[in-house]
Amino acid sequence: MTVVHPIARAWITTGGTGAQNYDEFADDAEITAIIEANPHSALGIEMPHRAPESLGKSFLDALGDAVSRLTEAKDDGSYTPAEQVVVLYRISAPGEESAYGLFAMVDTDQISTSADEPGLVIRNEDVFIAKVRERVALAEALGHLLSPVLLLQTGRGDELHAALAAATDQAGVPAASDTDQAGRTHAIWLVGPGPEQDALTALAGGGELVVADGNHRSLAAQTGGFPRFLAVVTTPASVAIQPYNRLVSELPCTPDELLDRLRAAGAQLAPVDGPVEVPAAGGTVHLRLAGQGYAVTLPHDADAARLENLDHALVERLLLRDALGLDPGDKRITYVGGDYPASWLTGEVDAGRAELAVLIAPVTVDDFVAVNLAREKMPRKSTWFTPKARGGLVVAELPR
Repeated sequence: MTVVHPIARAWITTGGTGAQNYDEFADDAEITAIIEANPHSALGIEMPHRAPESLGKSFLDALGDAVSRLTEAKDDGSYTPAEQVVVLYRISAPGEESAYGLFAMVDTDQISTSADEPGLVIRNEDVFIAKVRERVALAEALGHLLSPVLLLQTGRGDELHAALAAATDQAGVPAASDTDQAGRTHAIWLVGPGPEQDALTALAGGGELVVADGNHRSLAAQTGGFPRFLAVVTTPASVAIQPYNRLVSELPCTPDELLDRLRAAGAQLAPVDGPVEVPAAGGTVHLRLAGQGYAVTLPHDADAARLENLDHALVERLLLRDALGLDPGDKRITYVGGDYPASWLTGEVDAGRAELAVLIAPVTVDDFVAVNLAREKMPRKSTWFTPKARGGLVVAELPR
């Protein structure tokens, strides 16, 4: 019995509603600018308090605006309804291998967060509970899910990849397509009840599914008591992991004190001549302070578990917590995904808008999958998967 199911009642974009997911931004002003340029963007629903006409309201106070925007989008033809469908998904760009996925619903009770918790859907990172509460409140207010959880099919990934590629090749003209900020084309095709749908859902649910993107959204489904959540099931061959860096707006100590504390903790520091870039491989992180850059090798703990010696875990524990006294959820820390180049982060420091940039080498897809299949937990905000599944293309109506 598969854990992947058709969407009982879906709303399919007719164009213009596609958007980056709510958590892909380092600067909230970018969200407002996108909504202002495209009022039909699903971001206006996902982040209602960032829409130009709702600025100044809290997230909860703006939920009524989100409901109104979704209702208007359905009424003006921005979405069209469909029942009992899965949706083929292809992301393509010149010079890149196409990525494939399947929009569908996945059983929430299959989510597992530890080795002793049964389930075929593995969630792998610590989360920020305030964000989870916002996602629950939004879904309950809307009665719909607009942003999918990205799941990697680890058991039958190669078979699923081949099946999705063949199905999209034979599917004809897409039901809709959308171009993202990187120039990639996101195309979707509907597959109704029948043998093809059955075969695709069986493949998509044919092995353990790892949450690649959407840990907050999947926990929101559990917290909100939703029996199923909206997902894009994709394949390891369809994704890559980019860096996930950190930006600290204000240091609680001087730069020299920070460096001294790192040295006292056993870190090795070497000045970086020239631009500070993301490290080519793990083992060293790069720091940018005002007017200076450093390559920092943080000390490993020989008695600690493997995950505790990952670069992201060492940064969280030794640099942010011990040296700076900052909790991972501190508002002074911004988690900056791989869509932002190193030059953007260092530019924020050089311009005085931040006091520290921390650049960390990305983990590999193979390592990510291995860690999750072992039911170990990744450090928070340690994987930035690309290409991202786009929000607002397929909307799932929740049962009332």
